[in-house]
Amino acid sequence: MNGQKKPNILLIGIDSLRADHMSLYGYPRLTTPHIAEFAKGGVVFENTFSPHIPTTSAYASMLTGRDCFGTQVVALRHKGGLRPDIRTLAEVLGAEGYNTTCVGFTGNPSSRGFEKYLDYAGWGSWNEGRSPKAQNLNAVTMPELDRLVEDDKPFFLFLRHMDPHAPYLPPEPFERMFYHGNETDPANRSMEPVMAFKPFADFFRAWMPPGISDKDYVVAQYDGAIAYMDTALATIFTALEARGVLDDTIVVINGDHGETLYEHECWFDHHGTYDNVLHVPLVIRYPQRIPAGKRLAGFNQHKDLMPTILELAEIPFEDPHEGRSLMPMIAGEVEHYDQEFYITECTWMHKHGWRTPEWKLIVALEPDFHFKPEVELYNLKDDPQENNNLAGERPEVVADLKARMQAWIEKREKETSMPNPIYEQGDWHGQAGVGAFKTSQQAYDTLHIGDPKQAARLQAESRK
Repeated sequence: MNGQKKPNILLIGIDSLRADHMSLYGYPRLTTPHIAEFAKGGVVFENTFSPHIPTTSAYASMLTGRDCFGTQVVALRHKGGLRPDIRTLAEVLGAEGYNTTCVGFTGNPSSRGFEKYLDYAGWGSWNEGRSPKAQNLNAVTMPELDRLVEDDKPFFLFLRHMDPHAPYLPPEPFERMFYHGNETDPANRSMEPVMAFKPFADFFRAWMPPGISDKDYVVAQYDGAIAYMDTALATIFTALEARGVLDDTIVVINGDHGETLYEHECWFDHHGTYDNVLHVPLVIRYPQRIPAGKRLAGFNQHKDLMPTILELAEIPFEDPHEGRSLMPMIAGEVEHYDQEFYITECTWMHKHGWRTPEWKLIVALEPDFHFKPEVELYNLKDDPQENNNLAGERPEVVADLKARMQAWIEKREKETSMPNPIYEQGDWHGQAGVGAFKTSQQAYDTLHIGDPKQAARLQAESRK
C-alpha cells in the first residue's frame, strides 16, 4: 500500500439520489455508466435503506454508526449539534492519524471533527442559468486531493454532492439528454397540480422554465443531473488512478436519501417515507479486501456504513453503535441484516412508521400539508409503488405493525435511556412558537419555500 499502514478513505455522499433512477440499478435511461463501470471493481448493495429522512438525520446515522435513538437526530432543522459523547467517523479517523477533509457539508451537526472544510456553489436558479454543481465540487476537490496524496499520512476525504438535489439544472448537453419534446406545450397539463401546490410553487417557479407544462421535462432534468454528476465522478476516479492511489483507497458511493418526483404528491422533493425516498445506492470498492463484481440483495442501513469502513481499515470500533459491518454479508456468511425496521421523517411532515419486506406502515404524528390520512398501509409485494392505501381494509395488519413498532421504540428507549427523538421535536418546521400543527390546512398555509435563496436558508438552518 505504497508504504501506508492504513488505506485512504473516500466517501462520496450524494444528496437526493434515488437508486431506481440509476442505470446501475436497472433504470432504462443510461444515467450512471461511469459509476457502473467503477462498481465492477467492487460490491453493489441492492437493498440499502435510509430509515431516517432527511439529510441531517441520514448523515447522522451514516457518520456515527448509530440509529436515531443513538444520535437523537431526526429533523432537518435539528436544534444544536450532535451529542458530544458520540464520535463521528472523522473524529475516529483523525485520532488514528488520518488527514480529514470535508467538501460541501460545512457546519452540519454530523460533519463535526474534520480538520479542513471546503465549500462550493451547490445551488442555482433559472436566472443564474445552468448549474455546474458537480464541476464546482471538482474544482475545489482536485487541489485538495493533490495535497492529501502528497502527504505521508492516510486521508479521509468526504465529498457531499448536491447533484441531483433540486434545483435540477444540469448543464448542456445533459439538459436535453433524456427529453426531446416541448416542455411548455399548452396541451400538456401535467404540471398544473405541481404549480397549484402553494407551499412549493414559488420555489418551483424560481428554477423551472417559465410556462413549464410537462412533468416529464422536470423528471428528465433530474435524470440529466444524475448523468452529469456521474460524468464528473469519473474525473475523481481517474485522478485517484493517475496518482497511483486508487487501489489503496476504500471508495464508498452512498446516497443520503432518494427523491420524490411526480409520485405521492410530494412534488420534486424528498419528504415522506415512501421507498423512492428510503431506497438509496451503496457501492464499496477496495480491491485488497473487497471482491470485484458482486451484487448483494441483503438488507442494510446507513448505520452499517461506519463499522464497515473501520473494519476495512482495520481500525477497532469500540464506541457504542447499533450498526454492523457489512463484511459478513460480503463474505456470504449473512444474507440480510434488519429486514424490518423503524422509519422516521421530519422534513416538511412529521411521521414515523415500520417497514417489513411485505408491508409499510406510516403514522402521522401531526397533520401534514398534503392532507394525507393519519395512517397509511401499503403492501410492498403487490403495490411496490405504494399507491393503494390499505389501512381501512386491513386493520389487523395496522394493529400488528403498530405493536411491532411500539415494542421496538420501547426496547430502544430502554437500551439508550433516552426518549424517542421523533416525539421531542417541538417547532421542527422552523416556525418558532407554532408547535405541532393542529390541521392540514394550518400546515399548508404555514409552510413555504419562496425561492432558492429562501430554500438554501432553510437548509442552512439544519446546520445550527
